[in-house]
Amino acid sequence: MIVPMKKVNIICQHKDAARTVRQLRSFGAVHVEHARPPRGADIASLQADIALAGAAIDILSRQNSADSCGKAEQAQSGDWRMRARHIIDLDKRLDQLNEYSRALSAKIDEWEPWGDFDPAQIESLARRNIFVRLFRIPVKDLGSLAPDEIVQTVSVHKGIADCVIVSRKKNELAYKEIMPPRNSLSAMRSRLEKDAVLATEIRRELAQQGAFKKTIQEQKSLLEKELLFQQAVCGMGQHGMLAYISGYAPVDSIEGLENAARTHQWALLISDPGPDDAVPTLLRNPAWVDRIKPVFSLLGIVPGYRELDVSPVFLVFFSIFFGILIGDAGYGLVYLALTAWLHHRNRRNSATAHVFSLLYVLSMCAIIWGVMTGTFFGQEWLKNTGVRALVPGLNDVRLMQTFCFFLGAFHLSIAHAWRAVLKLPSLSALADAGWICVLWTAFFLARTLILGDPFPACGLWLAAAGVGLVILFTSPQRNMLKAVIRGLGTVALSLMNNFTDVVSYVRLFAVGLAGVAIAETTNSMAAGLGSGPAGVIFGALIAGIGHGLNIVLGPMSVLVHGVRLNVLEFSSHANISWSGFAYEPLRE
Repeated sequence: MIVPMKKVNIICQHKDAARTVRQLRSFGAVHVEHARPPRGADIASLQADIALAGAAIDILSRQNSADSCGKAEQAQSGDWRMRARHIIDLDKRLDQLNEYSRALSAKIDEWEPWGDFDPAQIESLARRNIFVRLFRIPVKDLGSLAPDEIVQTVSVHKGIADCVIVSRKKNELAYKEIMPPRNSLSAMRSRLEKDAVLATEIRRELAQQGAFKKTIQEQKSLLEKELLFQQAVCGMGQHGMLAYISGYAPVDSIEGLENAARTHQWALLISDPGPDDAVPTLLRNPAWVDRIKPVFSLLGIVPGYRELDVSPVFLVFFSIFFGILIGDAGYGLVYLALTAWLHHRNRRNSATAHVFSLLYVLSMCAIIWGVMTGTFFGQEWLKNTGVRALVPGLNDVRLMQTFCFFLGAFHLSIAHAWRAVLKLPSLSALADAGWICVLWTAFFLARTLILGDPFPACGLWLAAAGVGLVILFTSPQRNMLKAVIRGLGTVALSLMNNFTDVVSYVRLFAVGLAGVAIAETTNSMAAGLGSGPAGVIFGALIAGIGHGLNIVLGPMSVLVHGVRLNVLEFSSHANISWSGFAYEPLRE
């Protein structure tokens, strides 16, 4: 559920502003809303230091810190800013070396066909009126050159000769002259080798700097904490000798805030948020519902304060969608084993508890669906073993498409039913009842248009009832004509969308079927290589690549399709725009 919030205003003397913010931070339950844009030299300096620390941490995160242990005891010493700047300078030098080495390698490849020569000698000969020039000349034109010019062909490519022409006079030739490089080929190769050695040394030094990563991270955390403090102080409003700070606090923390106000002698004003207030969203759900939080964090979405918290429905249907889209008990077991292994490695990190809890649930859903459809690394090979699906009907194409349409109509009906309950006792709740009728009409229409099933007689009554309720009760008011006009506009804009939304759930069947097809093709290719040693080896390789591809792409399809059906289709029917922002109180 979305926790109700109260708007709070804390007033103190201006001279006590910093101390008040520090005490409020210790209380740790007020989401601060700045009365004015927080600006100041301290804030700019802190932001610059945070950016400096972040850049150094990013660089160290990309390096292999295997050599950093030797300097671990020195990690607490010295100025961290100098250390961070040194790390950034090393990284810049490495980037410059890599860029120059790439350009030099291309230059070497370009001049290798000409062989190794010293450009300085060419310049020395030119001062003595002996001109050595490089040209690209068609082979058929070589015989037409002046007799006083010595021509030496170096290489020929597609009828074009790379030539060296030596003469006493610098004659004009109607061919492309190639200007020699500044350095000889051997000098360029030597420089490339030296740069490679230098780059290796820089990488080694960067790896050694990894010992300072934890120190810089700790400094960055302290700076971020101080930045929030300074922003809260500089963002306070001021009126004469008084300063005030505004924000939002959960209703269950108000009693504690009142006690803190008495203790610290604050003036405290508590009110309900107004319709124009930007109120943060705090989600507080039972442990089984909190499993869906990692998905919200990954997507960066938060429902608005005045919207619905669809976390329970999101979790249930996201799990169902995962099972259908993966659709293979073998893959589910792989995900379960990987989850258990990663969980064991991170068992001391309590912050990842929700992530692993969700992964266990999703893996089990894939296993359950695979058992019901008889799919274990593909279906075909199981038929020869006598293993049958627990629910064979789920492998029927028509039945599975019907099930997807049903799942879509049911899922979207939950959204409108939820909205209708919240609108009661307003008559506008009947409009959502009408949309539910329209959704089930769309279900029957999808079966008729796509699967060829007859359209039931009740479908017409459903459609009439649904459209009528939407027209009459979308904006119920005394002026019936205005209400009908608004209702007609809503029907005209949304009627077709309801049909397409229900049909869009067939993507679950299509993507799941594609995964099974890849698995079966992989098994057929692997089995077709025979039972000899070579066939077994190459068959295992093909099976590993094919099924590995499915295992990697499966979760990606869930993120694309399973998330979409919840975040777009369902949320649009539940009138959720995900326009909220998370409740982040000022705290230690």
